[in-house]
Parts: sequence; C-alpha cells; structure tokens
Amino acid sequence: MAGYAMRRLGTVLFILLAMSLLVFLATHALPSNTAALILGQYSTPETQAALEHKLGLDLPLPVQYWHWADAMLHGDMGQSMVMERPVAPVLWDAFDRSAVLAVLAMTVVSTVGVTMGVVAAVWRGRWPDHAVSVFAYLGISVPEFYWGLVLILVFGGTFHLLPTSGSGNLSDGLARFSAFLVLPVVTLTLTLLAHVSRLTRSSMAEALDSMYVRVARSRGLPERLVIFRHALRNALVPTITVLAQDFGFLIGGIVAVETVFAYPGLGRLLIFALQHQDLPLMQAAILVLTAVYCLANLTADLLYGVANPRIRYGGAVD
Repeated sequence: MAGYAMRRLGTVLFILLAMSLLVFLATHALPSNTAALILGQYSTPETQAALEHKLGLDLPLPVQYWHWADAMLHGDMGQSMVMERPVAPVLWDAFDRSAVLAVLAMTVVSTVGVTMGVVAAVWRGRWPDHAVSVFAYLGISVPEFYWGLVLILVFGGTFHLLPTSGSGNLSDGLARFSAFLVLPVVTLTLTLLAHVSRLTRSSMAEALDSMYVRVARSRGLPERLVIFRHALRNALVPTITVLAQDFGFLIGGIVAVETVFAYPGLGRLLIFALQHQDLPLMQAAILVLTAVYCLANLTADLLYGVANPRIRYGGAVD
C-alpha cells in the first residue's frame, strides 16, 4: 500500500509539472502584451521594452519558465498586474473561502447522497426509490447556475430570507456567517447529490443481489448488519470513485456558483484574472485548482483499501 501511494504521488507531481508547463505556455501565447497592460495604452514602445527587460520578459521562454517555476516552488507567485499586490495572499484568501464551500458541499453530498442511494436500493420499486430517481433526473438535467438563479429569486427576491451575494465574516457571528453560505452550498450539492445517489443506488442494488449477501441472510444475520456491514462496504467502492470525479465537477461548479452569488472565492478570482488578463494571478489560480483536483483523486484511490480491504495494490498482501 505504501509503495502504491508513493507511485500515485509521483504521478501527481508529474501531472502538476506538465500542467505548469502548459499553463505557462498558454498564458504566454495570449495576444496581449504584458508590459503594455501594466503601463497602460498610452505607453511608448521604449518604456514597454524597458519594463520587459526589467521583468525578464525578453529572455528565452525556457529561461523565463525556469525562473517562474523556481519562484513558485519557493512560494513566490508573483505580483498581480491589476491589483498591484502579491498574488499569494490574495489567492489564499480566496482559496479559504472556496474551501469552506467545497468542504460543506462534499460533506452533505457524501452523507445525504449515500443515504438516499441506500434507501432507494433497499426499497426498490417503492415510493422512496421513485422519489430518489425523480430527484436524480432533475439534478442531472438542470445546471448549477440555473438552480442558483432560482434560489436567489425564491429565498432572496420573494421571501427575503437569505443573503444572495457576497460573503460573511465570523466576527459578525456564526449565524450571519452561515447565512451567506446556505444558498451557494445548496446550489453546489443539488447536481452532485443526483450523481452520488444514483450510483450508490445502482451499486447497492447489485451488492444486495450478490451471493455473499444471500449467504449472510441464510445464516440468520440481522438485516441491518447485512445491509451496512456486508452490502454497503462493497458498494462504497464505486461511490468513492464518483465522489472523487464529482470533486472535479465541484471545482467547475464553484466557478459558476461564485459568479452567480458574487462570492469572493477562488473561482470568481479566476474569472477576474481571465477578464483582465492578469497573467500571474491566472497562472497561480489554475495551478492551485489542478493541485486540489489531483490530490482529491489520490485521496480517493487510497480510500479504496479502507472501504474494501480485499482490494490489493501492486500485489501487496494484507
């Protein structure tokens, strides 16, 4: 297991290295001139050339990449061209806000989604199963931004129950801070709940029809023990897979949801960097999102062995 973890970690590092190269080349292929963006539209070619020399933009691309990557490894993400501030504190402040949304959404999805799938599988063909199926079809069919707009109209525009934009501060109290999170978290979870509940229902139904569950029932074990110890433990393996994949959807959903609710997180910061062609901010934000997605998949792979100890990695034996 340790050897497999090290190999997967090496793969993650390789992906991050390749992604850093792609991000660097893609941002430098943009038709904009970095020096002109910093100095403004009335700058002269001479002042632009002087700034390019000062920033090292006139060096060969491999040399520029080496300097940039070395600075990133030492925690120096550069200077925002638009805000004229170091990128790192701005990025990590936005990351903290997005992490709150992501953790809350994944907690709700992993608990409520699995519960809905188990209930639907145990009550196959009855009203709980039909209710979960209808919810899953609605969740998959409707995009996140639409749910967000509906929630804003209902809870903000009609009933005025919850704030529909911005973020709270813990200094204002936990209730006020949580109020700003309710609608974005609900919007993020609706689609992901549909994915998780649907797959859990399918894998759980297959597990309940398996031979080892029939043997467990024939031995007179309580139904609760059969469901949770024998069936659910094996059914969780594909659910863990889809949770890791949904983390990628969650990253994309955060960008849309933070834009709809004007939530100052990492997704909205990335949109700001793209709109203003703030290259250092853009590069750092994309790399952080890539790292989070890679680590989420690594965590999911390692959790397979926890959910089902019969799984072997690299020929290891328990």
